[in-house]
Amino acid sequence: MSDSARYLALITDQPIDRAAAEAFVMTVADGALVVFEGVVRDHDHGEAVHALDYEAHPDAQAFLADVCREIAEASGLRVAAVHRVGSLAIGDVALVTAVAAPHRADAFAVCAQLVDLVKERTPIWKRQHLTAGTTEWVGL
Repeated sequence: MSDSARYLALITDQPIDRAAAEAFVMTVADGALVVFEGVVRDHDHGEAVHALDYEAHPDAQAFLADVCREIAEASGLRVAAVHRVGSLAIGDVALVTAVAAPHRADAFAVCAQLVDLVKERTPIWKRQHLTAGTTEWVGL
């Protein structure tokens, strides 16, 4: 199986299709599927938030693909990561990661590692619109 067949990495301005990420990673050999959804919440560090804007560096797609490739190669598992950009409301899904494995322990561990590396290495920033009328950038 080629490297690109082992991972899905996508940055989109459309709502994320969780089912597509799940379908990409699952095979008949897998007994575990772990999916993480990062959802826009209504607060951060004690401040009320009413919306978010996500912006990506022009090369963010390549960074995301590198992370997914690295995790897929190291684990031998199929992985998917899809990050949304643009204006999101409370309750919208901003990030979906999915990992399938023969056993749950591997799927949980690899999915957690994938989320951490996506957040650490992918140049995507969010501007929080606070209910008090101010905004703040996170991740710069």
